[in-house]
Amino acid sequence: MTPAAPPRSNDLRETLESDAVALGVLESAYSPDLVEFYGDLGLDFVWIDLEHAGPSPWDGERMADLLRAADVSGTELLVRLPEPDPGMVRKALDAGVRNLFVSRIETADDVRRAVEAARFRYDGEPGKRGFANPRASRWGTADDYVDTEDEEIVVGVTIESPAAIDNLDEILAVPDLGFVFAGPLDLAVSLGHPGEPTHDEVQAAVEEIREQAIDADVPLGGLGFGMDDVNEKADAGYQLLNLGSTTGALGSTVRSWLEEYEG
Repeated sequence: MTPAAPPRSNDLRETLESDAVALGVLESAYSPDLVEFYGDLGLDFVWIDLEHAGPSPWDGERMADLLRAADVSGTELLVRLPEPDPGMVRKALDAGVRNLFVSRIETADDVRRAVEAARFRYDGEPGKRGFANPRASRWGTADDYVDTEDEEIVVGVTIESPAAIDNLDEILAVPDLGFVFAGPLDLAVSLGHPGEPTHDEVQAAVEEIREQAIDADVPLGGLGFGMDDVNEKADAGYQLLNLGSTTGALGSTVRSWLEEYEG
Protein backbone atom coordinates (compact mmCIF):
# COMPACT_ATOMS: atom_id res chain seq x y z
CA MET A 1 0.00 0.00 0.00
CA THR A 2 1.30 3.47 -0.88
CA PRO A 3 1.75 5.67 2.22
CA ALA A 4 -0.57 8.65 2.43
CA ALA A 5 0.97 12.01 1.69
CA PRO A 6 1.50 14.30 4.68
CA PRO A 7 -0.91 17.25 5.01
CA ARG A 8 -0.24 20.28 2.83
CA SER A 9 2.33 22.71 4.14
CA ASN A 10 1.19 25.18 6.77
CA ASP A 11 0.41 28.39 4.87
CA LEU A 12 0.15 30.44 8.06
CA ARG A 13 3.64 29.37 9.13
CA GLU A 14 4.98 30.30 5.70
CA THR A 15 3.31 33.72 5.88
CA LEU A 16 4.84 34.48 9.27
CA GLU A 17 8.27 33.25 8.24
CA SER A 18 8.19 35.43 5.11
CA ASP A 19 7.43 38.54 7.21
CA ALA A 20 4.07 38.94 5.46
CA VAL A 21 0.72 39.69 7.13
CA ALA A 22 -2.00 37.09 7.75
CA LEU A 23 -5.63 38.19 8.10
CA GLY A 24 -8.34 36.20 9.83
CA VAL A 25 -11.69 36.19 11.60
CA LEU A 26 -12.89 34.82 14.93
CA GLU A 27 -15.50 32.18 14.08
CA SER A 28 -17.69 32.59 17.14
CA ALA A 29 -20.42 30.20 15.97
CA TYR A 30 -17.99 27.24 15.74
CA SER A 31 -19.55 26.17 12.44
CA PRO A 32 -17.66 24.04 9.90
CA ASP A 33 -19.76 25.61 7.15
CA LEU A 34 -18.62 29.09 8.14
CA VAL A 35 -14.98 27.99 8.46
CA GLU A 36 -15.21 26.68 4.90
CA PHE A 37 -16.92 29.87 3.71
CA TYR A 38 -14.26 32.09 5.28
CA GLY A 39 -11.62 30.08 3.45
CA ASP A 40 -13.47 30.53 0.18
CA LEU A 41 -13.56 34.28 0.85
CA GLY A 42 -9.75 34.28 0.99
CA LEU A 43 -8.96 34.64 4.68
CA ASP A 44 -5.57 33.34 5.78
CA PHE A 45 -6.84 31.90 9.05
CA VAL A 46 -9.98 31.28 11.07
CA TRP A 47 -9.62 31.79 14.81
CA ILE A 48 -11.29 29.17 17.00
CA ASP A 49 -11.33 30.34 20.63
CA LEU A 50 -11.57 27.49 23.11
CA GLU A 51 -10.82 29.64 26.14
CA HIS A 52 -13.88 31.84 26.42
CA ALA A 53 -16.54 29.76 24.66
CA GLY A 54 -17.15 26.91 22.28
CA PRO A 55 -16.53 23.19 22.62
CA SER A 56 -14.20 21.63 25.13
CA PRO A 57 -10.52 21.86 24.10
CA TRP A 58 -10.44 18.10 24.69
CA ASP A 59 -13.15 17.44 22.06
CA GLY A 60 -11.06 16.01 19.24
CA GLU A 61 -14.04 14.97 17.13
CA ARG A 62 -15.52 18.47 17.09
CA MET A 63 -12.11 19.90 16.24
CA ALA A 64 -11.66 17.42 13.38
CA ASP A 65 -14.89 18.65 11.76
CA LEU A 66 -13.65 22.25 11.86
CA LEU A 67 -10.26 21.19 10.50
CA ARG A 68 -11.81 19.34 7.56
CA ALA A 69 -13.71 22.49 6.64
CA ALA A 70 -10.47 24.50 6.73
CA ASP A 71 -8.69 21.91 4.59
CA VAL A 72 -11.41 21.98 1.93
CA SER A 73 -11.15 25.73 1.40
CA GLY A 74 -7.39 26.13 1.92
CA THR A 75 -7.42 28.25 5.06
CA GLU A 76 -5.75 27.52 8.42
CA LEU A 77 -7.31 27.15 11.83
CA LEU A 78 -5.74 29.18 14.62
CA VAL A 79 -6.86 27.51 17.83
CA ARG A 80 -6.68 29.25 21.19
CA LEU A 81 -6.23 27.02 24.22
CA PRO A 82 -7.20 28.20 27.72
CA GLU A 83 -3.93 27.29 29.43
CA PRO A 84 -0.43 25.90 28.74
CA ASP A 85 -1.39 22.32 29.55
CA PRO A 86 0.97 19.96 27.66
CA GLY A 87 -1.72 17.27 27.45
CA MET A 88 -4.14 19.75 25.93
CA VAL A 89 -1.51 20.88 23.42
CA ARG A 90 -0.84 17.29 22.35
CA LYS A 91 -4.56 16.53 22.08
CA ALA A 92 -5.19 19.48 19.75
CA LEU A 93 -2.18 18.71 17.57
CA ASP A 94 -3.07 15.02 17.27
CA ALA A 95 -6.52 16.06 16.04
CA GLY A 96 -4.70 17.87 13.22
CA VAL A 97 -4.37 21.44 14.51
CA ARG A 98 -1.11 23.01 13.38
CA ASN A 99 -1.50 26.57 14.70
CA LEU A 100 -2.05 27.12 18.42
CA PHE A 101 -1.91 30.05 20.72
CA VAL A 102 -1.95 29.49 24.41
CA SER A 103 -3.48 31.72 27.08
CA ARG A 104 -2.64 32.28 30.75
CA ILE A 105 1.12 32.19 30.43
CA GLU A 106 3.28 34.36 32.67
CA THR A 107 6.82 33.01 32.45
CA ALA A 108 9.25 31.59 29.93
CA ASP A 109 8.87 28.21 31.65
CA ASP A 110 5.12 28.29 30.94
CA VAL A 111 5.82 28.98 27.28
CA ARG A 112 8.58 26.41 26.97
CA ARG A 113 6.31 23.74 28.45
CA ALA A 114 3.68 24.37 25.75
CA VAL A 115 6.14 24.61 22.86
CA GLU A 116 8.10 21.55 23.97
CA ALA A 117 4.86 19.51 24.13
CA ALA A 118 4.36 20.31 20.43
CA ARG A 119 7.71 18.89 19.28
CA PHE A 120 9.17 15.44 18.71
CA ARG A 121 12.58 17.09 18.88
CA TYR A 122 13.11 20.33 20.77
CA ASP A 123 16.09 22.62 21.24
CA GLY A 124 18.58 19.86 20.47
CA GLU A 125 16.91 17.38 22.82
CA PRO A 126 13.99 14.93 22.65
CA GLY A 127 10.67 16.76 22.69
CA LYS A 128 7.53 15.86 24.60
CA ARG A 129 5.01 15.53 21.79
CA GLY A 130 4.44 11.83 22.37
CA PHE A 131 3.76 9.46 19.51
CA ALA A 132 0.56 7.81 18.35
CA ASN A 133 -1.29 7.33 15.08
CA PRO A 134 -4.04 9.98 15.20
CA ARG A 135 -5.67 12.07 12.50
CA ALA A 136 -2.59 14.32 12.27
CA SER A 137 -0.58 11.38 10.88
CA ARG A 138 -3.48 10.21 8.70
CA TRP A 139 -3.92 7.44 11.25
CA GLY A 140 -0.38 6.23 10.82
CA THR A 141 -0.28 6.22 7.02
CA ALA A 142 1.37 9.62 6.35
CA ASP A 143 4.84 9.36 4.86
CA ASP A 144 7.63 11.15 6.78
CA TYR A 145 5.22 12.33 9.49
CA VAL A 146 7.84 12.53 12.24
CA ASP A 147 10.42 14.18 9.98
CA THR A 148 8.05 16.91 8.74
CA GLU A 149 5.59 17.51 11.58
CA ASP A 150 7.81 19.68 13.79
CA GLU A 151 8.50 22.02 10.88
CA GLU A 152 4.80 22.68 10.28
CA ILE A 153 3.64 23.40 13.84
CA VAL A 154 3.25 26.98 15.09
CA VAL A 155 2.74 27.62 18.81
CA GLY A 156 2.21 31.17 19.96
CA VAL A 157 1.17 32.69 23.27
CA THR A 158 -1.08 35.52 24.41
CA ILE A 159 0.56 38.29 26.42
CA GLU A 160 -2.26 39.42 28.66
CA SER A 161 -0.94 40.16 32.15
CA PRO A 162 1.61 42.46 33.83
CA ALA A 163 3.61 39.38 34.88
CA ALA A 164 3.93 38.24 31.26
CA ILE A 165 5.07 41.73 30.23
CA ASP A 166 7.63 41.77 33.04
CA ASN A 167 9.00 38.46 31.74
CA LEU A 168 8.67 39.29 28.06
CA ASP A 169 12.38 39.30 27.24
CA GLU A 170 12.72 35.73 28.50
CA ILE A 171 9.46 34.66 26.84
CA LEU A 172 10.56 36.00 23.46
CA ALA A 173 13.82 34.02 23.75
CA VAL A 174 12.06 30.64 24.08
CA PRO A 175 13.22 28.46 21.14
CA ASP A 176 10.61 27.84 18.41
CA LEU A 177 8.09 30.33 19.80
CA GLY A 178 5.88 30.99 16.78
CA PHE A 179 4.44 34.39 17.73
CA VAL A 180 3.17 36.51 20.59
CA PHE A 181 -0.35 37.91 20.57
CA ALA A 182 -0.99 41.21 22.32
CA GLY A 183 -4.34 40.74 24.07
CA PRO A 184 -5.79 44.17 24.91
CA LEU A 185 -9.13 42.89 26.25
CA ASP A 186 -7.57 40.58 28.82
CA LEU A 187 -4.79 43.07 29.51
CA ALA A 188 -7.47 45.62 30.35
CA VAL A 189 -8.87 43.25 32.97
CA SER A 190 -5.49 42.41 34.48
CA LEU A 191 -4.54 46.08 34.64
CA GLY A 192 -7.76 47.03 36.42
CA HIS A 193 -9.63 48.51 33.44
CA PRO A 194 -12.09 45.82 32.34
CA GLY A 195 -13.90 46.67 29.11
CA GLU A 196 -11.49 49.53 28.34
CA PRO A 197 -8.97 48.22 25.78
CA THR A 198 -8.22 51.79 24.67
CA HIS A 199 -7.30 52.97 28.18
CA ASP A 200 -3.92 54.72 28.17
CA GLU A 201 -2.33 52.16 30.51
CA VAL A 202 -3.55 49.28 28.34
CA GLN A 203 -2.35 50.92 25.15
CA ALA A 204 1.05 51.57 26.72
CA ALA A 205 1.33 47.88 27.60
CA VAL A 206 0.34 46.85 24.07
CA GLU A 207 2.96 49.19 22.63
CA GLU A 208 5.61 47.72 24.93
CA ILE A 209 4.72 44.23 23.66
CA ARG A 210 4.91 45.44 20.06
CA GLU A 211 8.31 47.05 20.46
CA GLN A 212 9.88 44.10 22.26
CA ALA A 213 8.46 41.53 19.82
CA ILE A 214 9.78 43.44 16.82
CA ASP A 215 13.19 43.90 18.47
CA ALA A 216 13.33 40.15 19.15
CA ASP A 217 12.19 39.31 15.59
CA VAL A 218 9.22 37.30 16.88
CA PRO A 219 6.00 37.65 14.85
CA LEU A 220 3.33 39.75 16.53
CA GLY A 221 -0.43 39.22 16.49
CA GLY A 222 -3.30 41.41 17.60
CA LEU A 223 -6.89 42.50 17.24
CA GLY A 224 -8.07 44.93 14.61
CA PHE A 225 -10.64 47.50 15.72
CA GLY A 226 -11.87 48.56 12.28
CA MET A 227 -9.94 48.55 9.03
CA ASP A 228 -8.11 51.82 9.70
CA ASP A 229 -6.69 50.20 12.82
CA VAL A 230 -5.85 47.00 10.91
CA ASN A 231 -3.94 48.95 8.28
CA GLU A 232 -2.10 50.97 10.91
CA LYS A 233 -1.10 47.84 12.78
CA ALA A 234 0.09 46.11 9.61
CA ASP A 235 2.27 49.16 8.91
CA ALA A 236 3.51 49.06 12.53
CA GLY A 237 4.83 45.50 12.27
CA TYR A 238 1.91 43.25 13.18
CA GLN A 239 1.87 40.05 11.12
CA LEU A 240 -1.21 38.29 12.46
CA LEU A 241 -4.38 40.39 12.55
CA ASN A 242 -7.92 39.47 13.46
CA LEU A 243 -10.45 41.53 11.50
CA GLY A 244 -13.52 40.78 13.60
CA SER A 245 -15.93 38.01 14.45
CA THR A 246 -18.86 36.17 12.93
CA THR A 247 -21.29 37.55 15.48
CA GLY A 248 -19.86 41.05 15.13
CA ALA A 249 -20.18 41.03 11.34
CA LEU A 250 -23.66 39.52 11.44
CA GLY A 251 -24.85 41.94 14.11
CA SER A 252 -23.56 44.95 12.20
CA THR A 253 -25.21 43.85 8.97
CA VAL A 254 -28.60 43.02 10.49
CA ARG A 255 -28.67 46.29 12.43
CA SER A 256 -27.98 48.22 9.20
CA TRP A 257 -30.87 46.42 7.50
CA LEU A 258 -33.24 47.32 10.33
CA GLU A 259 -32.09 50.93 10.35
CA GLU A 260 -32.71 51.23 6.61
CA TYR A 261 -36.15 49.64 6.77
CA GLU A 262 -38.79 52.26 5.91
CA GLY A 263 -41.88 50.45 7.15
